[in-house]
Amino acid sequence: MASNFSANEINEFRKIFEQFDENKDGSISAIELTKMLTQLGEKVTGVQVRDMIKEVDTDNSGTISFDEFLTVMATTKKNSTSNSPAFASVVKKVGQVNTISGYSGSTASGVTHSYSDEEKVAYIDWINNCLAKDADLKGKLPISEDGDKFFQACHDGLLLCKLINDAVPDTIDERVLNKKNLNAFRINENQVLCINSAKAIGCNVVNIGAGDLAEGRAHLIMGLTWQIIKIGLFARINLTNHPELYRLLKPGETIEDLLKLPVEEILLRWFNYHLEAAGSTRRVKNFSGDIKDSECYTVLLKQIAPKNAGVDTRALNESNPEKRAAIVLENADKIGCKKFLKPKDIVTGYQKLNLAFVANLFNTHPALEPVEDVVIIEETREEKTFRNWMNSLGVDPFVNNLYEGVHDGLVLIQLFDKIYPGLVNKSRVNYPPYKAMGAEMKKLENCNYAIELAKNCKYSVVGIDGKNVFDKNKTPILSVTWQLMRAHVLSVLTQISGSDKPIGDGEIVEWTNQALKGAGKKTISGFKDQYIASGIPILDFIEIIRPGTIDPSLVTSSGSEADNLLNAKLAVSSARKVGAVVFALPEDIVEVKPKMVMTIFAGLIAVQRSN
Repeated sequence: MASNFSANEINEFRKIFEQFDENKDGSISAIELTKMLTQLGEKVTGVQVRDMIKEVDTDNSGTISFDEFLTVMATTKKNSTSNSPAFASVVKKVGQVNTISGYSGSTASGVTHSYSDEEKVAYIDWINNCLAKDADLKGKLPISEDGDKFFQACHDGLLLCKLINDAVPDTIDERVLNKKNLNAFRINENQVLCINSAKAIGCNVVNIGAGDLAEGRAHLIMGLTWQIIKIGLFARINLTNHPELYRLLKPGETIEDLLKLPVEEILLRWFNYHLEAAGSTRRVKNFSGDIKDSECYTVLLKQIAPKNAGVDTRALNESNPEKRAAIVLENADKIGCKKFLKPKDIVTGYQKLNLAFVANLFNTHPALEPVEDVVIIEETREEKTFRNWMNSLGVDPFVNNLYEGVHDGLVLIQLFDKIYPGLVNKSRVNYPPYKAMGAEMKKLENCNYAIELAKNCKYSVVGIDGKNVFDKNKTPILSVTWQLMRAHVLSVLTQISGSDKPIGDGEIVEWTNQALKGAGKKTISGFKDQYIASGIPILDFIEIIRPGTIDPSLVTSSGSEADNLLNAKLAVSSARKVGAVVFALPEDIVEVKPKMVMTIFAGLIAVQRSN
């Protein structure tokens, strides 16, 4: 097979092959392929990975040898990309990424990080469009696609903070942003605010620091940007915004069955709903291989477009794959949805960007008939807070629905492992993919183990067992989740205090009042004190931690609900700006939700005591 390529080509292919072959045994295993796909931002199941290998594994070894790798490259060289094995598109992406060597340690460490130009171009285009009218970004936009211009534009923190607010409006009170006189200290404040606000909407920023963003660490900025954009795209795909999602129910299903699906699955169902409505026999099962020939996109766009948009089916008469894809994007442009994709991204089946493209299509033109007299199942504030907290810690899989997300026990076990390192006995955990026979029992075993861990940590779990979690019973799940979150919030304080004893609410109130009293400010009686509704004790505490943070002209004292909410918004963003990790929402302050109020003061005390 090597005779089909030049020596230079063989050397290049060997370099790419070795990026997959982590243990250097001369073959690519399912585990190694999964890791590479994860690094590329691709979410695939174990079955999909095995199918990808099986497609090119000619000796049935269950792995891909270098000769088989070359066979794939030879096939791709002869045929159009749309007819190549799915594995070939992964190889192409790996070969196209920009590699940054030596970061995350020393140059000698050999650590490499990468990002693709396709993604960078797509993100820049999205940002240039959605933030085009922002007066504070006039000097930055439009961002050039050349070189490091995007990463340079992220230097002062304003761009990513604005992107967070575009994704989830009002996450950041923009009154706290440092927009002028941007020295290193004020830039760092913006970046700290950015990171803590990203956590609050569910981004995993475990290995990202303010300095990384200010210094333009490309792969970290790319990863965070994708998370923000994806959360923003997915945030609108729910019953509150789209009651007509009821149209996607299959016979015998309830709306709960639909809502427990990952958003990606809901989008696939929406895609196929319109394919069926258009009379097409095609169906899509993924956002990679199934859309590469452009036929399904052509049918979808024709079906969802307004009648006078001029969308046509010319692409179906074009034999060249890239030209077909170009016509698809011309049609998308006619309805204002030419976002995220270039023709080659369709032809190569670039999963991440095609997913974003379809999500934007849904948000712009859902084209579902209205449904009357429907029951809207809306996520509560508490559920949303818990879910965002879990996701910020990097649990896998990403939690789209709190109860569905924990029902196999794995996410809860991961949380115990993150909060109490060394507690979890990994040999007792059942991991997917589960065999069809006995899958439910394996999940229940995980749930039982999660509750056992809770008991070992002295949690209050009287009357709670693993079946409560498995059956998605709300009250027990909320109880265990809150205790996990509380333990996580207080773990920092415990480390700082050097105490072996758990820290209680009384100690947090006492520490808070010591600071307030020492500064001549009014104290609180506890976390139910209605004075907290004004937001003023939190603002006072922040000012004690970092004098000059709070602009007094922005603080209102009328006591009206509207003014209290303004203070609360200022308090939440200011707390994040000085370094406190805050998942509570301004409404939690105004309504004096004791649990959430405690987490705010605990986060602020952690900042105060670590200074």
